Amino acid sequence: MADGTRASVYSIPAHRGFADALATGLIARFGKETGELARLTLLVPNQRAGRAITEAFVRQAEQGLLLPRMVAVGDIDLAESLGSALDNIGAGPDIPPAVEPVQRLFALTEIIGEAGHLLKGELSPTEKLRLAREVAATIDSLLVEEIPPARLGEIDIADELADHWRTSLNFFEGVHGAWQKKLASLGMIDAADRRNRLLRHAARKWDTQPAQYPIIAVGITTAAPAIATLQKTIAFMRHGMVVLPDLDLALDNDIWDTLEPVEFGPDVPRPAVGVVTHPQYHLKLLLHRMGVNRDEVMRWARSGQSDAPAQRAHVISNIFLPAEESSHWRGLDARARSVSQLKVIEAANPEEEALAISIRVREALEVKGDRIAVVTPDRQLAARVSAHLKRWNIDADDSAGQALSVVPEGVLLITLAECISEDFAPVSLLGLFKHPLVQSGDDRAQWLRQVRRFDLALRGPRRTGGFAALRQAITDAKRALPDAKAREELLAWLDSVEELMQPVIVLGKAGGTQLSDYLSALRDTATALCGTRIWSGVAGRGAADMLSEIEAEAAQVKLAMEPRYGPAILRSFTDETAIRPAYGKHPHVAIYGLLEARLQQADLVICGGLNEGNWPQTPDIDPLLSPRIAREIGLAPPEFRIGLAAHDLAGAMGAPHVILTRARREASGPAVASRFFLRLQAMSGTRLQMDEEALHLARALDRQLPASRMEQPRPMPGAAQRRVDIAVTDLDRLRADPFAFYARKILHLAALDMVDAPPSPAWRGSAVHEILEAWKKEDGLDPVKLVARAEALLMSGSANALLRTLWRPRLMAAIHWIAEETQRLMVEGREVCVAEIWGDMTVKGVRISGKVDRIDRLADGKKLAIIDYKTGSPPSGSQVEAGFALQLGLLGMIAERSGFKGISGDPQAFEYWSLAKNKAGGFGYRDEPIKESRKRTGLLREEFIQKTEEYLIDAIDRWLLGAEPFTAKLNPDLPSYNDYDQLMRLDEWYGRLVTDEET
Repeated sequence: MADGTRASVYSIPAHRGFADALATGLIARFGKETGELARLTLLVPNQRAGRAITEAFVRQAEQGLLLPRMVAVGDIDLAESLGSALDNIGAGPDIPPAVEPVQRLFALTEIIGEAGHLLKGELSPTEKLRLAREVAATIDSLLVEEIPPARLGEIDIADELADHWRTSLNFFEGVHGAWQKKLASLGMIDAADRRNRLLRHAARKWDTQPAQYPIIAVGITTAAPAIATLQKTIAFMRHGMVVLPDLDLALDNDIWDTLEPVEFGPDVPRPAVGVVTHPQYHLKLLLHRMGVNRDEVMRWARSGQSDAPAQRAHVISNIFLPAEESSHWRGLDARARSVSQLKVIEAANPEEEALAISIRVREALEVKGDRIAVVTPDRQLAARVSAHLKRWNIDADDSAGQALSVVPEGVLLITLAECISEDFAPVSLLGLFKHPLVQSGDDRAQWLRQVRRFDLALRGPRRTGGFAALRQAITDAKRALPDAKAREELLAWLDSVEELMQPVIVLGKAGGTQLSDYLSALRDTATALCGTRIWSGVAGRGAADMLSEIEAEAAQVKLAMEPRYGPAILRSFTDETAIRPAYGKHPHVAIYGLLEARLQQADLVICGGLNEGNWPQTPDIDPLLSPRIAREIGLAPPEFRIGLAAHDLAGAMGAPHVILTRARREASGPAVASRFFLRLQAMSGTRLQMDEEALHLARALDRQLPASRMEQPRPMPGAAQRRVDIAVTDLDRLRADPFAFYARKILHLAALDMVDAPPSPAWRGSAVHEILEAWKKEDGLDPVKLVARAEALLMSGSANALLRTLWRPRLMAAIHWIAEETQRLMVEGREVCVAEIWGDMTVKGVRISGKVDRIDRLADGKKLAIIDYKTGSPPSGSQVEAGFALQLGLLGMIAERSGFKGISGDPQAFEYWSLAKNKAGGFGYRDEPIKESRKRTGLLREEFIQKTEEYLIDAIDRWLLGAEPFTAKLNPDLPSYNDYDQLMRLDEWYGRLVTDEET
């Protein structure tokens, strides 16, 4: 202990487990008398470090003991910790209470809304919240370093800054000034300010009235002035002691002296980046602010149960030498270069890296029973490792937990917000209704039955207009839901759902509301849909607490918003709300971030994600204060955090067994190895052990065995199954791809449209046919009314903005052409007889039916013209000649046999009316697949129906009445639909077929 003149500061080397070594030493010193250990007060950096030290005491206790009191000085809620644990000190009458974080966020948001003119632009609610978070972070950084905001007004370099930095500076000064007035009116202070005052109050109290029992600061490396002052007081106090982790006492004095300067400001030269990024730099800064020389720091005498070799500490020190001192590596012997019990894994990609890590975790757990810690700042890698471990029923204790936005309760709230913002669009609404928490009681099966029907009714392009449009979609879904009773039941169900969702429906109709009212409606609707289950469990309680806190604070400010901003606002809060189960995780496997890993101890430590931009992360620049201003007022440069990341790695490498991993590629491309990883490689050279076995196991574990060769499908249904009626559009499919015909007509597998799908060519074709049908049957072929109908289609709820923009010019030009061409032919003597009528005929006992787009009677009064409208290019003459585009011929056969009611005559014209671009640059043209004049492909006019009949009878004889297999992709070169490619497993055999000659 200190005697008041000499500091009592100790360091536990990196190769010794900090928590175990600390517990061993404290028990040896204070545990001899019963209850003596319980009189100790340990100041720890955070709550997780306190738990690690507690576990270390438990491991050391043979017959049980009373633990010391622990206070986390790094936590933002220090006021409660200090008040309860150090009640003999007291908070002092001059320290106001701290403002709550959410209260501060909304108050700053309101201030930013009033000061938005300083940014010369209108701010949305989401932008105000984002800026409020950035302002709060900048305020905290100033408070932690105890830099008075008035210093911003004292700097005289504003004229040297770029315009956007000057704007940001003026904006921050204005908002900060308004915030200080707001705090004064509330009688509160910022939490970081209160922490500083509490710590300084404790330091003053202990300076004048030393504590009766020992006070020990353990593992606190933060160099913030208030914490440094407190540790200085403790270090020189009679019953005080400071224990630092991983202070390198063996580092050469010349190198230690290069870690200068240790303070920042306008009159201090900027230190070299290599100095600031050294892992010992922040510790030297701490010692400097404590007024302690490194020579005064003593080495902790005790060690833990599972120390690494002592040589490890020297190796770590050599790895992190400043760049200009790395020449020392040449003088190192082989023993000083090699790192025993340390291996490296360089995976091809993050997936392989995660699997290799998981394999080593499982091996260490099952073979050796070790305690394992996976340390990584990469949350995606951590999630992958956690998922792989669950394959073996290993549920790792992830210190970061899960964001509320990715657990079911948070997903439901965000989905509900998306429903409001999108006016209850199909995708978000179906996502809400199918959520596992919705109607999760006994009626869940009945609920899902109606949801599936609802899903079928909403297939195809989106309908806008809220629940009214949804009802219309159900009414119109006669093909998807042919049963009228089912549609009535679905409508009744939708009425009940609308009643449940009334709070948010009213909110959507209002157009704008206060955030508190929005959250209240969200909560009420979620409860109506899910009951109390959504608020139960760890995640449910977390969601309820988050909403209650936000709603209460939002009610105190004026924060108007439109529903379209709701999802982004809600996601910003749910992303920051961590859900951590209190129990049930594996006791020997933990996943840590860099902050959480400090002072933790394990037999095997795996450091993952050692790539630049990840470990260390790319330094963040304050978005409100330029780097020049930050330096002028005394803030540490952004590179300072690289040194902290280096110290975290050095501490992790002190474990008995260490594995370092990285991936050579990331999602965006090749990855650059971490500078720390490259230093280790450069120093160790060929002595570095590569863990190739883990990579081999990872690649073998999920390796797909070669599959047996898939044969081209050739189903052979029975005679009764084959004999089916067909449509005129099915014959082409039957001849080109018999398997697709088999799947559609015999298996009755129809492809579903996507929900909220963009208007497809098929939809556009159907829409045009409906327009032209109504033009004939209701408008009497009035050209003006045809144009009006097309305009109405484009303005309907089914036509999205992209369709209106891109298709409108083409459609309207083609519609004008159809009207003009029809009028011209009528003047020449043509008569439009019918449009969009059904007809049928029977050939060899097989019924062939079809709907003709239009039939005209030619000028002679006897001959007929069969017309088929095409929104795109029509089939080529060669396709018709080869028998793969027979629709016009089949319709002609039906007309010839009087299959269309009220129509008789001799079909002689077979015309495609295409709305596509013509040779003149306009839109719309007629084409006949007739081989005459200069055309070299097609069928002769007099043979058109005859050839069609031959192809039809051939197909009927082969597939419908015969024994021909329904071969998949019989004519693969022909363009066809791909609806059944997955069913026929096309990718597994197409292009891999072996011919008889090859065998």
